Amino acid sequence: MDTYANLDIRDTVSAQRYINTALEAESNGDRLGAIEAYEAAYAADPDNPETCFRLAYNLDLVGEEDEALHLYEQACQCERPPLNALMNLAVLYEDRGQYAQAERCILQVLATNPNHERALLYLKDVQASNHMKIDEDEDRNLEKQRALFDTPVTDFDLSVRARNALRKMNIRTLGDLLRVTEAELRSYKNFGEASLEEIKTMLAQRGLRLGESREQAQNQMKQQMYNDIAGSAEGGEEEGDETMQQSVAELNLSVRARKALALLNINYIGDLITKTEAELMGVKNFGMTSLLEINEKLAERGLSLRQLDA
Repeated sequence: MDTYANLDIRDTVSAQRYINTALEAESNGDRLGAIEAYEAAYAADPDNPETCFRLAYNLDLVGEEDEALHLYEQACQCERPPLNALMNLAVLYEDRGQYAQAERCILQVLATNPNHERALLYLKDVQASNHMKIDEDEDRNLEKQRALFDTPVTDFDLSVRARNALRKMNIRTLGDLLRVTEAELRSYKNFGEASLEEIKTMLAQRGLRLGESREQAQNQMKQQMYNDIAGSAEGGEEEGDETMQQSVAELNLSVRARKALALLNINYIGDLITKTEAELMGVKNFGMTSLLEINEKLAERGLSLRQLDA
């Protein structure tokens, strides 16, 4: 490297002479000699992408990855970058977990040569690695969430009154608290408005709210039922989804039946089919006539109320 350190000649003729020296060193297996010569060629003609690439390649081989990456990036900035520079840069990006940048390099190779076998194979690996990274991030987030939900409510800044009330309701952790609704807390004996507001404020500071976990579980169950019904409905999934989103008014029910559904806050057919006959019959003034009417209207659409597993 020192042989050419003091030379300040910057012209293509000198650069080509150093390149010839570098190629000879490469053929003789003299990697360090090749690097030294390529550095001199690069100093003489830094705008030559091929020289930039050859220097990066040799530095890459001897483990100088940071410098190699910088030179590969420079070589790839020209209008027609060397394909091998793009491929090697993609490898370095993937090693560093920069999957989007790696994929971009591979796609640039394929834009020039759509049948580039190595690029086609490597693209699958990069995309799989990127997907794996996303899965790992999701797993870490779930672990953090579980740890937070397992935190005892006594660890939070709540008054003695609020803590005692939660303890008597057997609410031990934050996760337990997210499974109860505001109405359930209000209904508990001696549970006052001050304690309720205190708890709601504590949850809001963490982007949470009462009953959140229960709602999520119910929504997941609803979505699963929608998917099951949509998958089996005649006409395919799209038709099934449209049916689920239709208003219960489309069923043309009697006034009594409509009022009963309104009391249960059932607005769509998709909501209705998540209910059992027992849940409907539990509504005040909801009789067998209304139940038969609803069953009949649902049957006309190939649907039914939720059946309990035996």
